Amino acid sequence: MRKKIFITGTSSGFGKLMTQTLAAEGHIVIAGMRGTQGKNRKVAEELSVLANVEVTEIDVADDASVSLAFEKTLSKYGSIDVLINNAGVTGYGLLESYSLDQIRQMFEINFYGVLRTYQAVLPSMRKAKSGLVINVTSGASGHTLPFMIPYFASKFGVESITEGLQDELKQFNIENVTIQPGVYPTEMNDGSKAGLSSDKPEITLQYGDQAAQDFIALASGLLRKLTEFNMNPQIIADGVLALINMPAGTRPLRFPLDAIAQGTDQEFINARAEIKSRWLKKYID
Repeated sequence: MRKKIFITGTSSGFGKLMTQTLAAEGHIVIAGMRGTQGKNRKVAEELSVLANVEVTEIDVADDASVSLAFEKTLSKYGSIDVLINNAGVTGYGLLESYSLDQIRQMFEINFYGVLRTYQAVLPSMRKAKSGLVINVTSGASGHTLPFMIPYFASKFGVESITEGLQDELKQFNIENVTIQPGVYPTEMNDGSKAGLSSDKPEITLQYGDQAAQDFIALASGLLRKLTEFNMNPQIIADGVLALINMPAGTRPLRFPLDAIAQGTDQEFINARAEIKSRWLKKYID
């Protein structure tokens, strides 16, 4: 069945591939991105010529921009069947080396950006008593790693939003899923897309060579695994399509897509769900 799908962060990486993949399957895709008349004008034009695609300006870090984008979309199409929160920014560095302003900027995009789109789309989905929201988080959303603590903290927050809303929105038949990618060769990870990295180099220097060596070892290991397991970003776009094609009510809360994890991510998800169930019974029974 043809769906009306709103995707954020479509100028590159997963978002662009999702747009191309879903549109090719016949779905109507509203491809949201910043700078459609500026820095992203070329890719906006590239996607606009595709059948079933409409590019729309949206900055998920701006209240007015999000409201306007969804108002225009709902006015034109009447409803949105699927929202995909893909827009995000990464960053690297020691936690102490981050200014609070830098961390706030990351949360404005990765965390508050998701809240803004939810608040914009939920009234129409509740009215329709139907909907699907897919949030792209991280393969490490169940834990954290050094040198990326603010990023993972923002993604932890999205996991919490998704899990809680799954219960709050159940009566309206609105499903919520997090896609948990591993490390993929997208613009977010290859350095071509600017991130929000630590901005207090004088603190980083105080950590000395050991921190630099630890970071290099971690990054080198991840890049080696990326190559070893041939991590193709198309896997994420195909995973989104698979979720959309699943019958309503059958979709999982968390959908890991990380070959490097070799099944341990799903094992962790299952174990956490089972322990949570037993934990809650202690309060409810």
